[in-house]
Amino acid sequence: MLPTDLETQIPPKHLVRVVNAAIEKMDISALMAQYKGGGTSSYHPKMLLKVLVYSYSQQLYSSRKIAKALRENIYFMWLSGNQQPDFRTINRFRSEVVKEVIEDIFTAVLELLIEEGYVKLENYFLDGTKIEANANKFSWVWAKSTRRYKQKLQEKVKELIHQIEEVNEAENAEYGERDLEELGPDEPLDSRKLEEKIQELNQRLKEQRDKQSQSQAAAMSVEEPEKQATTPTKTKKRGGRRGKTRLQKAQDALKKLETDCLPRQKKYEDQERKLAGRNSYSKTDVDATFMRMKDDYMKNGQLKAGYNLQMGTEGQFVVGFSVHQRPGDPGCLVPHLKGVKARLGTLPKNVIADSGYGSEENYAYLNEEQVGNYLKYNTFGKEQRPRYKPNPFAADQMVYDAENDELICPAGKRLTYQYSTHPKTDNGYRGERRCYEAENCTGCPLKEQCTKAKGNRKVHLGFQLKAWRKQARENLTSEIGKKLRSLRAVEVESVFGRLKEDWGYRRFFLRGLDKVKTEFGLLCIAQNMAKLAVS
Repeated sequence: MLPTDLETQIPPKHLVRVVNAAIEKMDISALMAQYKGGGTSSYHPKMLLKVLVYSYSQQLYSSRKIAKALRENIYFMWLSGNQQPDFRTINRFRSEVVKEVIEDIFTAVLELLIEEGYVKLENYFLDGTKIEANANKFSWVWAKSTRRYKQKLQEKVKELIHQIEEVNEAENAEYGERDLEELGPDEPLDSRKLEEKIQELNQRLKEQRDKQSQSQAAAMSVEEPEKQATTPTKTKKRGGRRGKTRLQKAQDALKKLETDCLPRQKKYEDQERKLAGRNSYSKTDVDATFMRMKDDYMKNGQLKAGYNLQMGTEGQFVVGFSVHQRPGDPGCLVPHLKGVKARLGTLPKNVIADSGYGSEENYAYLNEEQVGNYLKYNTFGKEQRPRYKPNPFAADQMVYDAENDELICPAGKRLTYQYSTHPKTDNGYRGERRCYEAENCTGCPLKEQCTKAKGNRKVHLGFQLKAWRKQARENLTSEIGKKLRSLRAVEVESVFGRLKEDWGYRRFFLRGLDKVKTEFGLLCIAQNMAKLAVS
């Protein structure tokens, strides 16, 4: 008849005990600092954090389901000390309080793992995946469409303004067919300039109306009395309708500027601000970008609003995580590793990643930070095949004459240096591509194998990229490189598999970049706890 003792119902090595013990050891001062004190008493943040982390490890992501588990599940009841916060309290804690300090909490967990020897920061296995956002699939805004509509609107606006300006003959004689000086021929039109121009045109048309009214009143005052008494005959155009005067047409054009063009201009500017350089965004989650999910590549499915998640592991413990709005992986490595360094103060000794990360920018960053380069490039897998034969006509396979700065093709012709380009990445890195062109390919028996261009063979070559790829190839084909390559699939791929397949996490519950980062951070902490329980 006595109440059940929950302590006796929990196995000694159960995951819930691991979560409880680990968070008790952690430094959560950053989380405690979010509470200013005063007012009514609240649930302890350490208890709420334990509940959240354990919930994510049990595939419970909804705040209502978590609140239900706190009332019915003995493991949750033991972890919370029989306290029962409602779903609003849980959701507010996750989306408002934890959001501000999720990186500090994750770092505290990681420091605990490093202190106990589970993580040594030696080999960092990096990979990315895409998870769907909590957004409508059909609420997209595309950057190309916004630019096209905005350009058409600007052309229409200038046409209407010229139409209004023709009312004033003095201005028409001054400007002629030229663009208005206030806007400029090539200067982009924004809503502020358009609003100022509308006010100016409104004032001018008002003056025109006043002048017209005064002239009509003066004409009426000098008419003969008997003529005034006579009812004038109204002249009508064919069809019985009087045509609009130039002033009335100008007033109609101005009204269209105010009621149609100006709101649309503000709308397009707001869309460009939300795009922030991206190719698209969702109206229901403006931070989400439309991208192709990995599961949809084989199905040829439609683009979905989502986020690109980057994760690095060691011993299947998550060492670093980040959330990105760009679909491609190459531009994510540098910001991701900078975040890892900011949290830990150092970087792992070696970074291992697949061919999606083998860019010149990423190689340059690893070289600058003196980190082991184990990044595959796009042709590395092909080069490892037993029957692989390099293409002798490829730019990086041609013989280079350093003394004369020339390339020599398989036909013996020399390609001379022409110019250099410096492409810039989204992260600001500038590479170098040197252009070489053959003097005369006419009549060359190997031209059909060399190029399909009508003129001479022209190639672009990055010598620094070629050198770093050579370094990566030597590292990857060494004994330690072969071992690390085989471990990558066991390391980070298995962690992503656990999150997406075993735990069924394929769509975020919260909206916005910060809240999505909070959810992903909680998932990573839960993964570390689950791995710690079996280590």
